[in-house]
Amino acid sequence: MTSNFGKVAVLMGGSSAEREISLISGQAVLAALLAAGVDAFAFDPAMQPIWTLATQKPDRAFIILHGGDGEDGTVQAALDLMKIPYTGSGVLASALAMDKIRTKLLWQAAGIPTPRSRRVGSAAEAAAVIAELGLPLIVKPVREGSSLGVTKIAKPEEFAAAFAAAATLPDGRQEEVMAEEFVAGTELTAAVLGHTALPLVRIEAPEGRYDYQNKYFTDVVQYHCPSGIDAAREAEIGRTVLAAFDALGCRGWGRADLILRADGSYSLLEMNTAPGMTGHSLVPMAARAAGIDFGTLVLRILAEARCGQG
Repeated sequence: MTSNFGKVAVLMGGSSAEREISLISGQAVLAALLAAGVDAFAFDPAMQPIWTLATQKPDRAFIILHGGDGEDGTVQAALDLMKIPYTGSGVLASALAMDKIRTKLLWQAAGIPTPRSRRVGSAAEAAAVIAELGLPLIVKPVREGSSLGVTKIAKPEEFAAAFAAAATLPDGRQEEVMAEEFVAGTELTAAVLGHTALPLVRIEAPEGRYDYQNKYFTDVVQYHCPSGIDAAREAEIGRTVLAAFDALGCRGWGRADLILRADGSYSLLEMNTAPGMTGHSLVPMAARAAGIDFGTLVLRILAEARCGQG
C-alpha cells in the first residue's frame, strides 16, 4: 500500500488560531507515515509560501491544517493549481463547511436537522437575536473551529462580551459572528472515513464546558466509544451524518458534531473537513472502536487523496 504513495508532504501549522493544535496533529501524522515507510516530510505554509511545494514535487499532500486557510478551500485551490492530489474535501466543500451559516442553509434545504441561527452584525442586535432564538444561546465565529470564540450566554447583558470574543480571535483576526439556539442534550461526534460512518463518540465535559482548553490540554473530559446510544438510533444518526457530508460535497474524511436530545431527536452543529489527529482527538478514537489503528487510519485517509471537486 505504501509503495504507491510516492513522496508525501504533510501540511501542518499554518497561521490560523489553531496553529498549535495543527502542529501536534501534523507531527502525529508524519510519525505514522514515516513508521509505515512512506517518504513523508513536514511543510508549514506559515514558514514558506505554499507555492514552494511545486519545487519539492510531492506526489501527494496530507492536509492537517486546522481552521483558516487550511480548511476554507484556499490551500486546496493552490494544490489543485499545482496538480498535487490532497487529502480531504475539495475547494467548494471545504469553503462551505468552514462557513457555518452556509452549511446550515444547505443542510436545511436537504432536510438535515440543525439548530436555528442567524448572522450577527454587532452587539447592538442583542435584543433582536434573543427575541428570535431565546435564551440561553450560543454566540460563535462563523468560520472557526476547536471551539475558539464560542460562548454560551444565559442573560442579555452577557451578549456584548460574547460578541467581542467571537469577533476577535486570540490571534487578533477579525471574524463574522453568528448566534445559534442552545440545544440541551448529549454531545456526540460522528466521524466519516471514505463513505462510512464510524462509531459515535459520546462526550462528557465538566459543566458542559467542551472548550478549547478542555478539548486539548486537560484530561477532565470523558469520552465514551462505544457511545452507549441505542444501536438503532446510532445507525440513524450515522445515515444522517453521511447525508450531511454529501450535502456539502465532502470527500475522504471528516467529523460532524451534534447534540442528542432527551427525546431522541438530534441536531447537527457543524462539519469539520480536517479534524484533529492529536492524543485527544476523536476521529482516531472512533477508528479504534471500528478496529482501525492510528497508522492504518492515516494510510486510509492518504489513499483517498486527489485533486479537483470530484
